[in-house]
Amino acid sequence: MDMKTQPKLALLALAICTSLAAAHPAGAMELESATIADLQTAMAAGKLSAEKLTELYLARIEAYDKKGPTLNTVITLNPKALELARTLDAERKAGKLRGPLHGIPIVLKDNFDTADLPTTGGSQLLKGSLPPDDAFVVKKLRDAGVIVLAKVNLSEWAGGGGSVGGASDPAVLKAGAVPNGSSSMGGQTRNPHDLTRGPSGSSGGTGAAIAASFAQFGLGTDTGGSVRGPSSANGIVGLKPTLGLMSRDGIIPLALSFDTGGPMARSVYDVALALGVMAGVDPADAATAKSAGHAEKDYLKYLKRGSLQGARIGIARDFMGKDAGTDQVMERAIAMLKLQGATVIDIKYPDYLLAAKQPLLILMMSSEFKTQIADYLKTTGPSYPKTFDQLVALSNDPKTNYRAPEKAYALKYTASVALALDDPRYLAAKTQALPAIKAGIDALFATDKLDAIVYPTSPRPATLIVPDKPPMPSAGTDSATSFANETGYPDLIVPAGVTPSGLPVTISFFGPAWSEPKLLGYGYDFEQATKARVLPKTTPPLPADSLAMWR
Repeated sequence: MDMKTQPKLALLALAICTSLAAAHPAGAMELESATIADLQTAMAAGKLSAEKLTELYLARIEAYDKKGPTLNTVITLNPKALELARTLDAERKAGKLRGPLHGIPIVLKDNFDTADLPTTGGSQLLKGSLPPDDAFVVKKLRDAGVIVLAKVNLSEWAGGGGSVGGASDPAVLKAGAVPNGSSSMGGQTRNPHDLTRGPSGSSGGTGAAIAASFAQFGLGTDTGGSVRGPSSANGIVGLKPTLGLMSRDGIIPLALSFDTGGPMARSVYDVALALGVMAGVDPADAATAKSAGHAEKDYLKYLKRGSLQGARIGIARDFMGKDAGTDQVMERAIAMLKLQGATVIDIKYPDYLLAAKQPLLILMMSSEFKTQIADYLKTTGPSYPKTFDQLVALSNDPKTNYRAPEKAYALKYTASVALALDDPRYLAAKTQALPAIKAGIDALFATDKLDAIVYPTSPRPATLIVPDKPPMPSAGTDSATSFANETGYPDLIVPAGVTPSGLPVTISFFGPAWSEPKLLGYGYDFEQATKARVLPKTTPPLPADSLAMWR
């Protein structure tokens, strides 16, 4: 870095920190800023209990989800949450501490199986469906002591705003598909930063709930950007891990070539802690066999200031230039990366990669959902549909009083165009086109010896909700998120600031397979240098949320 550049970067960094200072006043710590470590410290000191913490989060849900701003994130509230919290407090008092997640309330996207709460995938066609057991990662979290507060809304069947198995497909958008974060089971979720905007999809309920401090962290799923879009639109941290690091057993599938769960939280610390509990081999999901020797139980050890020093970061400017406010935040973020000691290199994605990414994703997603959803339906009770054809017929039957005709269209569309999994065109996409994209991405990393690629998670801020009209282009349109799914590589999302109109912007740290330790270190260093996460205007702290009250 030359001597002329350094003062300019310092001024930019000062501007970032000054503009965000009002959102993070000194003094009493609020619930919305507390990490799991802070909560455990308070619990260990006897200033806080799992029961009290659960009450605090339930009070916020009561105040803001179906009342006040009516964010509408919750599909099912756990009626036994307080009872479980009291049980966990009794265990703590008896000296039985399960670990750092003991007594921590969380929310789950409603496509994770829970044996005690219905799992609907956002569809009225699965209303009341109780799975036979918990999803693998849900069981691991419960064994570690979490309290599942609620199952939250999603884009129906996790299909994003365009279609089931055809996210952002032009034919479906033209037909009038609903905005992201909407389902026939849960209706439309609102963005807590701006109630006229959606939370993005498909994990929009998780994104909005965590931004509004309805739980300490949550789980989403990601097939083409569905953890990362909602993390960006709602201004929180999210991780799409390496394919195989987290089991998909017990998650309603969209496309298993790409699907993965991922943690979403208000801090990199909480994401790293949750990941360590969930990562690892599951015999019921063959993809996790690859994680042997790569999965770690402790990702917190990689969260160090100075992690960006000497890192080689590629800046993917192909995904900028769509929104002036987003680009302003990105330029300040790039300046901060340099100030933290990273070597920043502008890179260009080859045209063939840019042209292929979305069509390939749509083709494979449509085909796989059509087949794989039937496998999941076999695990449901006798009163529920058992085949994809039955889903299509019921969702298009006016007698079912189905609330989302757009989704009915989407299912019919997928039924008519999706390829069979033995179709030569699908096989060519999976066995030839997909490896070609991975090779192209590997070449990007190799050419400039990059440790990570940084890009704006969403080139545009959160999309307006426009009732009774086709949606605006998704905030994630023209994003690079699908490359992480098509390669299977990890992508960490971290808040970077807000646009002049107050809408969140995040940056993505995209890295090679199993590079979660590095990415979490980079994200933590950036997070601590900027403190860029902003509390949503519509869900301010309640009086009891202050640490001073936890006595």
